[in-house]
Amino acid sequence: MKMKTKRTLVKAALGREESMDSILIKGWVRTRRDSKGFSFVEVNDGSCLKNIQVIVDATWPDYAKIDEVTTGAAISVTGELAASLGKGQKWEIRASGLEVLGTADSSYPLQKKGHGAEYLREIAHLRPRSNMFGCIFRVRNRLAFAVHNFFQEKEFLYVHTPLITANDCEGAGELFRVSSLDAKSPPLNDAGEVDFGEDFFARPTYLAVSGQLEAEIFATAFSNVYTFGPTFRAENSNTSRHASEFWMIEPEMAFCDLEGNMDLAEEFVKYLIADILKNCQEDLSLFARFVDKGLLNRLQFVVDRPFKRVSYTKAIELLQKSGKKFEFPVDYGANLQSEHERYLAEDHFRCPVTVYDFPKEIKPFYMRSNDDGKTVGAMDLLVPKIGEIVGGSQREERFDVLSENLKHHGLSEKDYWWYLELRKYGTVEHSGFGLGFERMLMFVTGVANIRDVIPFARTPGNAEF
Repeated sequence: MKMKTKRTLVKAALGREESMDSILIKGWVRTRRDSKGFSFVEVNDGSCLKNIQVIVDATWPDYAKIDEVTTGAAISVTGELAASLGKGQKWEIRASGLEVLGTADSSYPLQKKGHGAEYLREIAHLRPRSNMFGCIFRVRNRLAFAVHNFFQEKEFLYVHTPLITANDCEGAGELFRVSSLDAKSPPLNDAGEVDFGEDFFARPTYLAVSGQLEAEIFATAFSNVYTFGPTFRAENSNTSRHASEFWMIEPEMAFCDLEGNMDLAEEFVKYLIADILKNCQEDLSLFARFVDKGLLNRLQFVVDRPFKRVSYTKAIELLQKSGKKFEFPVDYGANLQSEHERYLAEDHFRCPVTVYDFPKEIKPFYMRSNDDGKTVGAMDLLVPKIGEIVGGSQREERFDVLSENLKHHGLSEKDYWWYLELRKYGTVEHSGFGLGFERMLMFVTGVANIRDVIPFARTPGNAEF
């Protein structure tokens, strides 16, 4: 029985130290150039940024079919991996056989020319084949792997929290409702309102904005846990930093105060950047050439230097004294806007900065009240070019204080009975944060729009693909 040749990925072929008498690759044609007696075919299979050049001799018996080898076509190539005579490439394949697995007609959108990001969003089913988006999604893959590595090395437990919830963690009210009721004629109660008691879960339910509250349950049993999954916000925002569906990383640590929380967040950010610098050099080189020429220096700067820390009160003073005219006013008691965050990270400190101890009135119910009665143990980690990339806090572990916080925010103890009970049975100080995965990806690639680091962006008015 004849031994079947095993497929070799282009990345593995290009990385070899020795030639191969027999090799099989499969991929998609990027370009074909015909010369007298030869055709040069550039093939990419997504395993790396670079293509591998295939030389097809005109003496090949099926050379008449070479016209089917067009840009976008899927092909299978067998031949010899040999040292390339061309410049800028170590290896090439001298084909002994070529099969067109899937043709691509002349309407194939990704021809050999530049394509704008907005156009590529319209063809999200094809844009992963472009150089830029191939790099973005390989880095996304590695970044996700690094997230798990970081927490697993520290013996955190990975928890899958529900995507359907009856609680609004942030108290923002910007929620996607989940319902099986007939939208045209829902059941009504005696008051003429929709009777959600007849709904699938017998109560109003929503897509989760966070897995934090459920993660706290596990932290009070396993000490250190983390979640990593999709979250949803029905926020009608069309900025380059917001999406309706995005991924969040949320660790929760028992026996951990705000300072320990900030320590872990800063260590985590440094770890992720260092991992990408080490393992995605080829892809980062494209971003450094075409997206952000200062990218590599900035990433290395963040890895090498300690982060700054400043209280919210001091941050407001710095912004007010900056002499810079902001679109949004700088007032104590107001949320920091992206322009304020970027000024602190880019212009004043010129490095990532963690802002802590925010006014209690602008933060959710679960954050721990400080002794001054005015602030809570919250923290936001800000990075250049992005602004806030991490938000977290020490959680309120005192039953009485948490109960008052719920009332103050107009939330029902009945809806959060289990969350309160955690404070009755072995309560401990605990902390956690959330890191927006896509914002981290924007930071390490220099890509400015969140729509371009998500495979299929979900934004107001857009749920195609």
